Amino acid sequence: MALRTITVRGDEILAKKCKPVKQITPRIREACADMVETMKAADGVGIAAPQIGIMKRFFIAMPHVDAEDEEKREKIYYMINPEITHREGTQESSEGCLSVPGYMGLVDRPMKIRIKAQDLEGAEHEYEFEGFEATVFCHEYDHLDGVLYPDIAKDMMTAEEYADRLEELRELHADDDGGDSMEIWEGRK
Repeated sequence: MALRTITVRGDEILAKKCKPVKQITPRIREACADMVETMKAADGVGIAAPQIGIMKRFFIAMPHVDAEDEEKREKIYYMINPEITHREGTQESSEGCLSVPGYMGLVDRPMKIRIKAQDLEGAEHEYEFEGFEATVFCHEYDHLDGVLYPDIAKDMMTAEEYADRLEELRELHADDDGGDSMEIWEGRK
């Protein structure tokens, strides 16, 4: 395993649509292992192949960051040739991206999704995710189609502005449960 360089916004590779994986080769498996190491080192919850310069349709995700169970929290999904087959509801999510360092944005995403993909052995699986997990999978899936979250965000800010806004919301909601506005702005990258 090796750390890979993360491609950043402005590089044309991030704006291109990826090609399907025809065969799951040792190179694809090695790239996935490197992506895990790279994602963890960058404190991310997902990373797509184009973010490390590979124009193929696969990504990895580790979306259960708040799970109490360590095994679930550390679960990594390997999504090769993924396809979102169902979207339901709407949620606002605050998002960051390893390829857009120093910024956060507010994006409308489905509340619930169904997604199918192959794993590293080529077996096809279908999953359902909702809330933050659905956001993670939609965000990574967008990378495969050349879409970065700033392209679809309805509000963008620097990380410092984001931290200030979170603090303002905390102060505003100090005497209540925080409401929806806290949930929206406390998303992860």
